[in-house]
Amino acid sequence: MILQTTGITKSFGDNNVLKGISLQVESGSALGILGRNGAGKTTLIRIIMGVFPQDSGEVLIDGKTINRNDLKIGYLPEERGLYAKKIILDQLIYFAQLKGMNISDAKKSAMHWLERLEMQQYVKRRLDTLSKGNQQKIQLVATLISNPDIIILDEPFSGLDPVNAFLLKDVVKEQISAGKIVLFSSHQMNYIEEFCDDIAILNSGNIVLGGSLKSIKRSYDRSRIIISTIEADKLKAFTDNELKDIVLSTQIDDNILDVKMSSESEKTQFLEKLSAKKFDIDEIKVYEPTLNEIFMEYTK
Repeated sequence: MILQTTGITKSFGDNNVLKGISLQVESGSALGILGRNGAGKTTLIRIIMGVFPQDSGEVLIDGKTINRNDLKIGYLPEERGLYAKKIILDQLIYFAQLKGMNISDAKKSAMHWLERLEMQQYVKRRLDTLSKGNQQKIQLVATLISNPDIIILDEPFSGLDPVNAFLLKDVVKEQISAGKIVLFSSHQMNYIEEFCDDIAILNSGNIVLGGSLKSIKRSYDRSRIIISTIEADKLKAFTDNELKDIVLSTQIDDNILDVKMSSESEKTQFLEKLSAKKFDIDEIKVYEPTLNEIFMEYTK
C-alpha cells in the first residue's frame, strides 16, 4: 500500500498553513514529518486523517482518492486524547468500538496490548491515577487496539523513561516489520534517525527538504574524517607534519580528531598512509551531519 499527498494546500483565514505538500510513504516503512512549531505538521496529519478537508490537492492510497472507511488509522496525538477520570479498560473498549470492533474483540485486543506494554495491572484504574509515562503507554494502546493500517505517532516518546522508551521502540519496529505505514512526527531527532528511512522537513507550509535520509546525508561534503583515539595528540602531529599536502586542518576534542582534507578524493590516500602507522585507533568514520544539524540548517 502506498500513501501519497499531492499538492495539499490549507488556509485558515489569511494564514496559509500548507502551500502544496506532496509526499509518499509505503507499507513497511516510516516517514518522519519534521518542522518547527507552526510549520504545518499537525494540519497535514489532520487532513490525512480526514478531521477536516484540504483546500486543494489529494490524499491517495495506491493512486486512488483515500476512502477512510476501507482502512484503519491509528493516531497517537501529542496532547493526550483519553478521558482522565474514566476506567482504563472501559474507555479502551469504547474507542475500539468507535473503530468498528465488537466488545469481545476489543477487550481481547486491549488486554493483548496492555500486557505487551506491561500495563495489565492498571485495567481497573482511572487514567489520572497513572504517571505521565504510563498514561502515554495507555494512549499507545488506544492507537494500536484496532490493528490500524496507518499509524500516526506525534511525539510518542514524550514522558517515557529509558526503559519504557526502549519498550515502545520495539513496538514501533514490530509495526513497521508487519507492513504498516508509519508517520512519525517528533522533535527528538534521534528517534527519527532510528526509525525513518525518509523524511520531509516543513518550513512555513512548504517541504524544504525531503527524501531518503541516507541520501541526504551522503549529499554533504565527505572530505572530513572523524577518528576516535587515545593518541589524538600523536595522530594530530603526524597528520600536520607528514600529511600536510592533503590535510587542511585538524582539531582535537576529547580524544576525537577531526581531520579536514583538501578534497573528498584524498580519503583513500589518507587512510592508506594512516594504516601504515601503529596508532591505537578505536574508530574511523567519514563525518556526516546529524539530523538535528540538517534540521537547523533548513528551518532557521
